[in-house]
Amino acid sequence: MQGFNKYYPPDFFDNVDKHGSLNAYRGKHALGDRARKLDQGILITRFELPFNIWCGTCNNHIGMGVRYNAEKKKIGAYYSTPIFSFRCKCHLCDGWFEIQTDPKNTRYVVVSGARQKDEDWNPEENGGFAVHDTEAAAVPADPLASLEKTTDAQKGLVKAQDRLESLQEASEHYHADPFSLSSKVRKRFREEKKVEKAKKAADDRIKDRYALPESLSLIEDDDKAAEDAKAEWARGRRELELRESNKRRKLAVEITTIPTSSASRRPVTKRPAPTNPIASLRARVLENTARQSNPFGGPPKA
Repeated sequence: MQGFNKYYPPDFFDNVDKHGSLNAYRGKHALGDRARKLDQGILITRFELPFNIWCGTCNNHIGMGVRYNAEKKKIGAYYSTPIFSFRCKCHLCDGWFEIQTDPKNTRYVVVSGARQKDEDWNPEENGGFAVHDTEAAAVPADPLASLEKTTDAQKGLVKAQDRLESLQEASEHYHADPFSLSSKVRKRFREEKKVEKAKKAADDRIKDRYALPESLSLIEDDDKAAEDAKAEWARGRRELELRESNKRRKLAVEITTIPTSSASRRPVTKRPAPTNPIASLRARVLENTARQSNPFGGPPKA
């Protein structure tokens, strides 16, 4: 009987030392069908294309990100980093292509069966520097340059040492008595909190008295704010007086320029023009009232 889950067949325990596990007992690998070529050093893995390629057999384009069941095999090493080969079968034809890792340049390389789409940006061709410079440039030995480098390093060390000493002194000053420093900070915080609490209570009383919204923020009552408020009040007062003066002047001009009706047959006696605009307005109103009560100009009815 086949063993599965946590069930072990009775004959499994007849020779436990020989089997060791259910996979060995059934003659199967833990990876199943993926390990069918494990004796050749090949493991079937899921491989995703890292770039766009053209298949060398059918010449069709295969986009980046397409996944294949690839035959993974170790073919070498770069120092202690292994180099793997992934052999995939094209899903559009029966051709095979192989891609290998390149630890030296941290990239993938198409070895056979396909052609990679060149989309890499070369910094050397655009005025930059090589990203992966594995071979150090040969620098000619210059004793004077080496001496200058040593002198600069010594000067930098002296400056850094002075800076470190100043930082050490500042650290010792601020951490010599942490209790007293903490007490000063907490005392100052309590005083500021007390002042803020009193100010908030005063603002709340003013808002309650004048029914102001809670979200309204009141300015601080200081000398500068009082002077600004007085200046603003004086400016508003002057603007109000100017508007009232212009309104009175305009009304006086309109009163003096009211046209008289020529349809009246009543003889109009000329009166001396009053010098006061209010008296002129009163006379004009009385005249219009008399004209409306006797439109034909006759003597008034008793």
